[in-house]
Amino acid sequence: MNKDVLLEAQRRFLDRYPGGFDHPEMAAMAKKFKMTQHGDFARERFARDQFSEPHAIIDAAATLVSRSTLVSMFEKPKFKAVVAGLSEVETEDWAAAWFEFLHGDQQEGFVALVASLARHQLARWTLVTVVPAYYAQQTEVFVKPSTAKLIVNRLELGLAYHPTPSWEFYAAFRQALLAMRAIASDTNAPSNAAFSGILMNYLDAG
Repeated sequence: MNKDVLLEAQRRFLDRYPGGFDHPEMAAMAKKFKMTQHGDFARERFARDQFSEPHAIIDAAATLVSRSTLVSMFEKPKFKAVVAGLSEVETEDWAAAWFEFLHGDQQEGFVALVASLARHQLARWTLVTVVPAYYAQQTEVFVKPSTAKLIVNRLELGLAYHPTPSWEFYAAFRQALLAMRAIASDTNAPSNAAFSGILMNYLDAG
């Protein structure tokens, strides 16, 4: 990790918004992303005791994706259409994958979710990571390809990004982002997604 580049990004951000996310403009901007509301929804609808009803889990995922500002508007219609046509077996498989990711063996859940989404050409980083990114905003990460590639390259993380989601990249990228957030703590980022947004906008492209 290039700590100097990271701290320079933090400096540039704080020069623009003293106090980081405590700055009034940043606080107002953060509200537009509705991370608190979506997080509350995710933690309620994807709680451990909700998984006895797989259809409810799939409905919650479709709702979260449709409301999310993190997911591209081009990805939402296809996700909605695929969800509407899932078989009973697929519904149970998708729900089981999210259960493992959020409450059980994370790696097993991640791999199963990627496989399930891939059958419908939906195995994209954003759709794989959006639910956990809302559910556990302090520990999980949202992987947006353009942002992830910028962070990996500019901060010299030594990770090999690939468009096809993999557990190996996710786990390593998450570890790196959590370490960077601890170093650049003066940003006062309220979530890992918010911190990623800072890096996307304030890493010097030069």
